[in-house]
Amino acid sequence: MGHLYISAAHKSSGKTTLSIGLCAALRAAGDIVQPFKKGPDYIDPLWLGQAAGRPCYNLDFYTMDRAEISDLFASKMQGADIGLIEGNKGLYDGLALDGSNSNAALAAQLNSPIILVLDSQGMTRGVAPLILGYQAFDPSIRIVGVILNKVGGSRHEAKLRAVIEHYTDVKVVGAVQRSDDLVINERHLGLVPSNEFASGRAHIDRMAQIIREQVDLQTLRALGAGAPVPTPSAAPREGGSPRASEKVRIGYASDSAFGFYYAGDLDALRAAGAELVPFSPLQDKDLPACDGLFLGGGFPETHMQALHDNAPMRFAVARFIEDNHPVYAECGGLMYLCDSLTWGGKTRKMAGVIPADVDMHAKPQGRGYVRLRETADHLWPLSSDGREAVSAHEFHYSALRAIPDGLRFAYRVERGYGLDGEHDGIVYRNLLASYAHLRDTRSHPWADRFVRFVRNCRNRAE
Repeated sequence: MGHLYISAAHKSSGKTTLSIGLCAALRAAGDIVQPFKKGPDYIDPLWLGQAAGRPCYNLDFYTMDRAEISDLFASKMQGADIGLIEGNKGLYDGLALDGSNSNAALAAQLNSPIILVLDSQGMTRGVAPLILGYQAFDPSIRIVGVILNKVGGSRHEAKLRAVIEHYTDVKVVGAVQRSDDLVINERHLGLVPSNEFASGRAHIDRMAQIIREQVDLQTLRALGAGAPVPTPSAAPREGGSPRASEKVRIGYASDSAFGFYYAGDLDALRAAGAELVPFSPLQDKDLPACDGLFLGGGFPETHMQALHDNAPMRFAVARFIEDNHPVYAECGGLMYLCDSLTWGGKTRKMAGVIPADVDMHAKPQGRGYVRLRETADHLWPLSSDGREAVSAHEFHYSALRAIPDGLRFAYRVERGYGLDGEHDGIVYRNLLASYAHLRDTRSHPWADRFVRFVRNCRNRAE
């Protein structure tokens, strides 16, 4: 068992596509690969999980404490041959001035050897001081290798290798030339998700082939081999439903329009007693037999015509909510429940449960970490008096227009934007719909509370 941290000098270095290719290439070579992603992100983990054939788990200083990060990493590494952690942004980038929430800090905590991905376009001798500076800036981390990305050709590669060998002790693990097969299309929220990419598997296979040819996988394994994995804490997780054996069925929207779910949250829902039943708001004409719904985030705007055209499903979801069945919706799910969605000069009908219209904007309306306080209207609260803050995140280019007076809200926004800078979490009947993306953690075990709420609603109705 071993692990490596894939980072870069700065964002847009090609770190994500190389990490996807590495997961796929190692898997094709027979390794059991466990992927991880630093920070709040849905899109990269979708690609990494598909490439590795195992769910990708997020490691995030804002929503998790350090012991929880180590425990999650240790537990998911069980049975794996190698773990790959993809960083976010650059190696030393982070919110804190002291770097305590940076990629370097996470690598140091997990004792992960670092592979630095370097965008080598227009660079020759300057690569040496860059590597030496990154090594010297924080002696507590270990940069053990580099992958040269976007190399201009064999002559360019030879110059870069000679400089690195002469001035540094870092191994060049690979030199990857520019290729359209290593490009994944991007749009407003980042990469196009793999669940929406029609030829995603074929694209991953082409990426794996390039990595096999241009990266020394044997050296990569050797650099990660023996990197210690933390021992999981023996302390049991707080909470957990004593009635988890009393199953409930929760339908969750899963198709190319809706796919933003944390693997750990789905695990927690199942552990709390939920049987998760996928359904497609794009293709299915009716809901599956279920006790509750989870409408996750995604890109309803890029599929708004198909969502509009599938009137039977829109009516089924609206009827489910009006019949007082429990529903939780995040971001894209919230948008789907509104009266209409406007983007690019076109307007299409949505489910019509929330009496507001949604407009897509050219710039983000809410982006980054949020801190929320629960109100008395929350349907399945963490605390009875809102004393405990909820740490979450948001990333949306949409905003609700003409929010009517008299709505109930589950949250007061202390950091972030939410619906209007002050409120988030519309509550209607047994629906809670918000822009905030929750993360099931030790300090905020939302999955267990939602499952208990679904179970109680079902039992009251019987």
